[in-house]
Parts: sequence; C-alpha cells; structure tokens
Amino acid sequence: MHCPFCQAEDTKVIDSRLVADGSQTRRRRSCEVCHARFTTFETVDLALPRVVKSDGQRQPFDGSKLKKGMLRALEKRPLSSENIDTVFGKILNEIRTSGLREIPSIKIGEIMMNALKEVDTVAYVRFASVYRDFQDIKDFSEEINSLRKEKPKRNTKNKSKK
Repeated sequence: MHCPFCQAEDTKVIDSRLVADGSQTRRRRSCEVCHARFTTFETVDLALPRVVKSDGQRQPFDGSKLKKGMLRALEKRPLSSENIDTVFGKILNEIRTSGLREIPSIKIGEIMMNALKEVDTVAYVRFASVYRDFQDIKDFSEEINSLRKEKPKRNTKNKSKK
C-alpha cells in the first residue's frame, strides 16, 4: 500500500479489525518513511453483474449511484454511518450472491426498497416515491397504508409529551 501523503511504498499495518457485518476489514497503517498514519478498508472484490436498464441498455454496475440514492432517501434520518454501511453491504451482498450475470435495474430497486423498509420506513417511502414514480398524495397514502398493514402500530401511550 502506497502512503497517501508521501507516496512511499513501505507502509506497515498497525491494527486490523472487522467492520460492520464482517465483510470488510479496517486497517490502521503507518508509513515507514514519513511516519504518517492512515486507515484503509479491505473488501472482497467479487464481480458484480451488469445492469439492464428499463430501455434495454446494459451498463456496468455502479455502486456509487446506488449508494447516492440510498443516502438521499436516508437524508436527515437517525441512522448512523456504520448502520448505513451495513445496510449498503447487505444490498451489495444480495446482488453479488444472486448468481446473475445481468440484473434488471428494477430488481436492484426492489432489493433497495426491501432493505430500507427494514431499517427506516420514512426512507423507504422516500425511495419508493421516486422509484415507483408517485404522481399524487393518493400514491403516498396507499404505500403508507400498506406499511401499516405489514407492521402493527406501536404503543404510543407510554411516550412522554414534550
């Protein structure tokens, strides 16, 4: 690993730890030349399938696009960066382990919606509204009602009023 500060080739691993669900390793490194310290993350590089868009166009999988959409849906939501990375890792893992050489973009959207539904229903509705192209308040209402049917309403009587 080259030092990002002085570009020297000699760096030493000081500490290694598993991150999130164990699919990534965090390494603290030290440069043997300038003695700067930095962190790297190591993940298994498995081939991701090509994406088949709705118009039939095929593109290489771009995880940054997927993460950008996920972060937009989770904007200002109470989910830690570590939890977001864990959810994103699960989404990528599901795509990788699908065994498909090509995956329809619609399938990727469904995987994302299912993952968001598990961690934050508001983020799920945000993502679904763009993904499913909601046109009016009725579409939102129908989606929220379907969520209510899936998850029993929490007991709000014990919450303190502010």
